[in-house]
Amino acid sequence: MAEVILKNVKKVYPFGDTEKKQKKNLKKAQEENPETNKVNLQITEEGVVAVQEFNLDIADKEFIVLVGPSGCGKSTTLRMVAGLEEITSGELYIDGNLMNSVEPKDRDIAMVFQSYALYPHMTVRENMGYSLKIKKVPKDEIERKVNEAAEILDITQYLDRKPKALSGGQRQRVAIGRAIVRDPKVLLMDEPLSNLDAKLRNQMRAEIIKLRKRINTTFIYVTHDQTEAMTLGDRIVVMKDGFIQQIGTPQEVYDHPRNQFVSGFIGTPQMNYFDAELAIENGKYVVKTGGITVALSEEKQARLKGLNVEPQAVTLGVRPDHIQLTDKGGVKGLVEVSELMGPSCHLHMDVDGKDVIAIVPTEGKAVDYMGKTVELTFNGEVCHVFSKEDQHNLEY
Repeated sequence: MAEVILKNVKKVYPFGDTEKKQKKNLKKAQEENPETNKVNLQITEEGVVAVQEFNLDIADKEFIVLVGPSGCGKSTTLRMVAGLEEITSGELYIDGNLMNSVEPKDRDIAMVFQSYALYPHMTVRENMGYSLKIKKVPKDEIERKVNEAAEILDITQYLDRKPKALSGGQRQRVAIGRAIVRDPKVLLMDEPLSNLDAKLRNQMRAEIIKLRKRINTTFIYVTHDQTEAMTLGDRIVVMKDGFIQQIGTPQEVYDHPRNQFVSGFIGTPQMNYFDAELAIENGKYVVKTGGITVALSEEKQARLKGLNVEPQAVTLGVRPDHIQLTDKGGVKGLVEVSELMGPSCHLHMDVDGKDVIAIVPTEGKAVDYMGKTVELTFNGEVCHVFSKEDQHNLEY
């Protein structure tokens, strides 16, 4: 339906009188204590910078997910695409047309909000067809489009009910149906599942995947839930403090995080970190931590050699499901909490004062690890080495 291109897009919220006073106080505090520079969003003479240097090409019919913690700028970016927020600088193109000054109603986009935003006095049928009605679309065409969307979303049986008679999941389907009856070039979704319980979220994720296969449109989806990002997106855009941290397929971002923030944000439970030394022995890179030495994989060797990475102190990252227990000498950890998860046990350990989690298969046996000291190991294919200075992945 449409390609979406964002070029050097920036959003700055100007200071009001109150904010100007706050800015002066912050500046004074920063001069007195440099540690207060560690704020989430950059503060400039213009105002608070919510999004900056945002560059992204979204292909026709691609499903893009913007993911990051609260306040990272993802919803602001989505609202700029929708036209609900003004773009401070940069360019937005939809289907090859510059959209910076185009009214939201003329952008041929539809948006699904977190709060459903249904009219309580209208039936489901009336809610879904309302946007077409105000555009004076013929009644028979409205009826046809509403029925088609209801069938796709499996809500035909609710068409004559009012929103108060529906569950949260059903209301969200109606909100999605109201968006897709318009055949938009771009469908924007702003945390649409965050109001649902865990079981409904899982069901609705599956419904959105099915929906994506049945309608030909470009999706831009915002979430703080990395599980949604991993399962829904063709590509995911990880954001922090208004900046893009990494863009890639879910598998690329999971397997090859470009910095420590991405490595910790993507993946559940989050990645473990160890203080380690990156060294060269017999012409090969190895990492040393907790009394063990692990040679990195050939693929990692090639990337590090290609960048002439010097031996140095590093932060070593290993995901919980890549850690194994051993009796042949490993990193020692004291098990403080053992969580039985059915086919596996999540062991929360103290390793040299750091919290470390390992996922250990139970293989149908009940094993009590609580209070025990265990030895951990991992292989060189699953090690990620991050710079101590700026936390970037030394392979890239």
